[in-house]
Amino acid sequence: MAHSANKLEGVRIWAAPESTRVVFDLSTPPKYTHFTLTSPYRLVVDLDATSTAINLSKIENNSKLVKKVRVSKPPKKGTLRLVIDLVKPVKSNLFALSPTAPYGNRLVVDLEGGNGSKQTAVSQPKEQLRDIIVAIDAGHGGDDPGSIGPSGIYEKKVVLQIAKKVEAKINATPGMKAVMTRTGDYFVNLNKRSEIARNSKADLLVSIHADAFTSPKPQGASVWVLSMRRANSEIGRWLEQKEKHSELLGGAGEIIQNTDNEQYLAMTLLDMSMDRSMAISHNIADDVLSNLGKVTKLHKHKPESASFAVLKSPDIPSILVETGFISNHKEERLLTQREHQNNIANAVQRGVVRYFEANPPVNSLIASRSSISHKVKKGESLSVIAHRYQVSVASIKKANKLKSNTLRIGQNLVIPRA
Repeated sequence: MAHSANKLEGVRIWAAPESTRVVFDLSTPPKYTHFTLTSPYRLVVDLDATSTAINLSKIENNSKLVKKVRVSKPPKKGTLRLVIDLVKPVKSNLFALSPTAPYGNRLVVDLEGGNGSKQTAVSQPKEQLRDIIVAIDAGHGGDDPGSIGPSGIYEKKVVLQIAKKVEAKINATPGMKAVMTRTGDYFVNLNKRSEIARNSKADLLVSIHADAFTSPKPQGASVWVLSMRRANSEIGRWLEQKEKHSELLGGAGEIIQNTDNEQYLAMTLLDMSMDRSMAISHNIADDVLSNLGKVTKLHKHKPESASFAVLKSPDIPSILVETGFISNHKEERLLTQREHQNNIANAVQRGVVRYFEANPPVNSLIASRSSISHKVKKGESLSVIAHRYQVSVASIKKANKLKSNTLRIGQNLVIPRA
């Protein structure tokens, strides 16, 4: 019996600003029970037929919720009793994970602070011109390393470095403000990422990742948007959650809650919201891709669509940027270089700025600026330029006092605000 016993081989504590994940590394899948105690607050985890030789007092811990993890007297022989001493009452969620590189069997304990983990919304005084808010999401984090490059580089580390550079560039753009879904090495639940963006009243969510493949050959960056199939199933899910309607639909949600046809009305409004945000996502993806193509090899030259969970908000335009293939030796090396990371971050920022300068939200600072100018490139016609900036051909002709539709390469046009 003794030889088949489980072993606790390590404990890791990943602290986020308002939550903490404690991970127990085990030699085999765990059999466990748990309960909480008050005065003082503790979470007790009993692991059947488990032993440990590790010194729990040496664990790194920067959590605001966990004081320490310790071993306590077991209820019966062979059980390993672990006690997580807590700073305050928390919501806990425990689940086992099977091995995925670089980790083996794990028992995960997710702890949420009692006051909920509200991301502070970026509030603007009424009537004042506001900044355009861009939520920047660095993929993976904490116990989820993402893909691992041939030399052992973790995706979670590289994408956080790039995301922080994008954040700095967005914040340095007048009329724009960045909000990060994670600022350190911890995991943020995928639904929570959209929630942080929504609580911050984000105009756009940009998720940063690094691709991987079973062979080291593929390389190049790509940009993804939500697939229509995922979009429709998400609308269905939102409709089932009536309490979410007002959050999603703003004031309209309050009104439709008291009508018989609420379901149909909500569906129509959500459909319109989804169509609008998907169209915006596509346009931004195009702009970001064309800028990425100037600084790195592209894997795909058109935006791809897929069912990534982080792209699923019907009300927030969202794009996912695969910065390159971490599984490719050359790109793995590039992705760790500061200059290349800077180039990628510049391309993302330029693509985002280019879109919002052409299509600024009505009450934004950027919309209040004077008209933008456009230099005519080879192959561009008035209708192509009008479509790009979402304005009419007539308004461009009027703003530039054009008598005909003929343009010349290099000509500077004033583009009136939509």
